[in-house]
Amino acid sequence: MTASSQPAIAPGSLHAFFGPGGLLARTHPAYEFRRGQLQMAEAVARALKEGRHLIVEAGTGTGKTLAYLVPVLRSGKRVIISTGTKTLQEQLFFKDIPFLERALFPKGEGNLRVCYMKGRNNYLCRQKLYDIAAQPALAGLDEIEHLRLIAEWEKTTTTGDRAELVSMSEDSPLWPRIDARSEACTGQKCKQFERCFITEMHRRAAESDIIIVNHHLFFADLAIKQAADGAPDAGILPEAAAVIFDEAHELEEVASSYFGVSVSNLRFDQLVRDVENTLRIKAIASAAAHTAGAHLRERSQLFFSLVPAGEGRFAFENRREFLEENGDEYLALGNALGRLASELQRIPEKPEEVHNLIRRTEELRVQLGFLLESQDRNTVFWIERRMEGRRREGRPSHVFLQATPIDVSQILRQTLFENEDFGTAVLTSATLAVSGGFDYIRARLGVENARELVVPSHFDYERQAILYVPPDLPDPRTPQFARLAAGRIRRLLEITEGRAFCLFTSYAQMRDIHHRLEGELAYPTLLQGTAPKNALLEEFRLTPNAVLFATASFWQGVDVQGEQLSCVIIDRLPFAVPNDPVVAARIRAIDEAGGNAFAQYQVPAAVITLKQGFGRLIRSLDDRGVLCLLDNRILKKSYGRVFLGSLPSYQQTTELAQVEKFFGQNFGRRG
Repeated sequence: MTASSQPAIAPGSLHAFFGPGGLLARTHPAYEFRRGQLQMAEAVARALKEGRHLIVEAGTGTGKTLAYLVPVLRSGKRVIISTGTKTLQEQLFFKDIPFLERALFPKGEGNLRVCYMKGRNNYLCRQKLYDIAAQPALAGLDEIEHLRLIAEWEKTTTTGDRAELVSMSEDSPLWPRIDARSEACTGQKCKQFERCFITEMHRRAAESDIIIVNHHLFFADLAIKQAADGAPDAGILPEAAAVIFDEAHELEEVASSYFGVSVSNLRFDQLVRDVENTLRIKAIASAAAHTAGAHLRERSQLFFSLVPAGEGRFAFENRREFLEENGDEYLALGNALGRLASELQRIPEKPEEVHNLIRRTEELRVQLGFLLESQDRNTVFWIERRMEGRRREGRPSHVFLQATPIDVSQILRQTLFENEDFGTAVLTSATLAVSGGFDYIRARLGVENARELVVPSHFDYERQAILYVPPDLPDPRTPQFARLAAGRIRRLLEITEGRAFCLFTSYAQMRDIHHRLEGELAYPTLLQGTAPKNALLEEFRLTPNAVLFATASFWQGVDVQGEQLSCVIIDRLPFAVPNDPVVAARIRAIDEAGGNAFAQYQVPAAVITLKQGFGRLIRSLDDRGVLCLLDNRILKKSYGRVFLGSLPSYQQTTELAQVEKFFGQNFGRRG
């Protein structure tokens, strides 16, 4: 920070900031002294000062964002803050940072140097926009209208962030053709480099003391830097002395996706489409390149039609047999990639865009080879089929060949936790501990030599919430469960008068129980998938006594305060699907190494997910409500003690009468 922008938070003054009568008490309208917030702030300050790693579970209501932001500002170091979602990024940048700025500089005599960064595909590429406007090849009135809208916006925007285009639909087919993703970026050779929104974002980051990103951007950048083997211009994030991971329980899955490899028929289609568009826009007459592109498209369609059949995600266990049977088609696809690269290479006086296409072609060839031929023992190879949009008869799905690290701990240990570029890494979330400890998260992420802290929640869970587990329902894996569970859900919703999230571990279960209750409930019902997530949440907030039926995406990162959400019902213990290819590979690896995958991996992962789901209910000191787990294995199985020992100290009951009594005492009955 510059001298003029350094906030006046003297060393040793964290109590003077967070304590009773302190700066926070004088400036925050809803201030309450939270001992855990001060404890966390002191732990973060110590970690930053000593260059040590820190793992902190900070229960909901702790105020953890200020607990790490204030020590970060005191440190005078450049710090990256990585969040689980763009929503949390926006809260930090547009709410928490401005609040601190007003508190620390009440007379406006200074400012905090903070940058907010998202992935490149969130930003407009000016050169692409100008190219497509000069030679439009648009499909339909929507794209014409979107082009007009974007062209007008480009003249006034200072960030190029598509989030500013509130009137343009999220699924605009035009945006991917003009965004700033790296595949088509020509860097300093671009005519618009100095005016580029990515260039400006880099400048802001280089001048900032706090850089706010999300986990996807952080690990994409880390993977690029690892692949570039320390090249100075690799990646987009500047060097920083420390990184704070908020919502750190998500790190393993996000890191796994970015240190893996994915090749799809969609990527081949996009490459050929970009070749054709580039040749047209740059007025390059190369019939041979056009022909090579068309040939690659045909070879790709044939090759992916031979990929083993299956729905969703499934293991690609028979790669050797697949190559033996389809080796000619695999070689033909590789040769088609080589032919396209050669024809592009022959173009005289190639613009930088063509060099990019050659690089992408070679990258695709190498990655395809890894997916089909690699024998890496720490990698699981699998296939995924996705449907984009509404399925039409005869329309092929998108087929993805995937390679994912089975264990990312060694990768993260080398690239992050033992990387001298990051002196301190702070991992925090409301859900990191299992049975009060961090053994699980340490093992999965490769965190060693880290201090630990569990900060008790500011909430009085025993007074605010009751956990009901029905002892009489059958095992959720039995056929009769759905019918009996639907009846119990109906009874609970009658007690709570709706106002509930019904959260499920599968879409099939969600749809089944919603169908059984449709027309039987006296309350408005909302179903995930019938509208975008944000629209459903807003409708839930605005609709009295609403009931939302939802799955995984509503288990975390959702905040509904007050009586509107007074009940959370979860169908079963959220164990990951054991035959998912990545989960199965991790289970097998732990067991083969002499461990116990169920105790070391499956149970702890499910504990953290359950804590996330139940965490939707109590979001403030004034919230009250009922939690229900319809899966009584938590009471009957020995591993249930791990779940119960990891949850907050809710009241617990197996009697519906106790639920009704609790609800009546806290809410009364409505006339």
